[in-house]
Amino acid sequence: MKLFESLKDFPTLNIGDLTARIPIIQGGMGVGISLSGLASAVANEGGVGVISAAMIGNAEPDLAKDPTGAHIRALTREIRKARELTKGILGVNVMVALSNFADMVTTSVREGIDVIFCGAGLPLDLPKYLTDGAKTKLVPIVSSGRAAAVLCKKWLSRFNVLPDAFVVEGPKAGGHLGFRPEQVEDPAFALESIVPEVIEAVKPFEESSGKRIPTIAAGGVYSGEDICRFLDMGAAGVQMGTRFVATVECDADEEFKQAYVRAKKEDIVIIQSPVGMPGRAVRGPFLEDVAQGHRKPKACPYKCLVTCDYTKSPYCIAQALVSAMKGKLKNGFAFAGANAWRVDSIVTVRELIGSLRDEFLRFCGRKE
Repeated sequence: MKLFESLKDFPTLNIGDLTARIPIIQGGMGVGISLSGLASAVANEGGVGVISAAMIGNAEPDLAKDPTGAHIRALTREIRKARELTKGILGVNVMVALSNFADMVTTSVREGIDVIFCGAGLPLDLPKYLTDGAKTKLVPIVSSGRAAAVLCKKWLSRFNVLPDAFVVEGPKAGGHLGFRPEQVEDPAFALESIVPEVIEAVKPFEESSGKRIPTIAAGGVYSGEDICRFLDMGAAGVQMGTRFVATVECDADEEFKQAYVRAKKEDIVIIQSPVGMPGRAVRGPFLEDVAQGHRKPKACPYKCLVTCDYTKSPYCIAQALVSAMKGKLKNGFAFAGANAWRVDSIVTVRELIGSLRDEFLRFCGRKE
């Protein structure tokens, strides 16, 4: 019998008592790339739409005077706006490295968000933010089976809970990467290697608790064929970011999206971020200036990341990403996944999901 031969559509993705009609999570992309517009469009197509909390209040007029209030207010507004636009499943991505991590998680729970995704560090204390009666699902983003096992053990011992799922992000992802520079091209750390590793790492916790902890593959997932391949490997779903940037509904400026369309393979580069991690981005004039030492922050207006020391940074990454989101690529750059150069047009979310579905069914239907 052929793999998935009886399928007429995508399989569903179950995270606890949530059921997404399609096994696709839209990756949370900051700064301002995935807000209510993109998240609600993905949720309306049956996927999980995700708002990024990173520097979400950057457009608030009182950001400099009241950064705490500005970010809380902006996240609250985006969640509520998305809820008005969809009855589908919505998530918020909150990086552990954010200096306002606690505020962003607390706000998401208070607003009744369906799922919180946490990466850029291990969210060892994430369950403590759940209030009585909260139905929010907690999904850490990890890059190894060891990290998944550590989180399961810590959460069990401290809170007597387990993650509702894991997103496993490989080194082909866009933005900041959870790998050392020498690991990015090492096959041992490829997504195809670490997905089975995480699945095996969580099995003992599933068996002892009776709770299903699905593994979701992320980082370089581009086509319907990729989706089929990772589901065949045992993943319950995939997370995709890059493909959703090149959509009409993406919240970024059109010029940001066109940076993907114009990019050639050699334009997708690994950079060293001021936050102390490698990252993947589209080469442009700003990064060329950085390479030549022409950029240097004079102050830190945001204090957004606990791992960033502006006195030792070649540029302010928050300012660069805000500029890029606004389409001002001379003053910033676009983070992008390894396959961003394959993007050749801007489509609607519905068109993208439709093409992924067709590819998935076509490939799975012929695979023995």
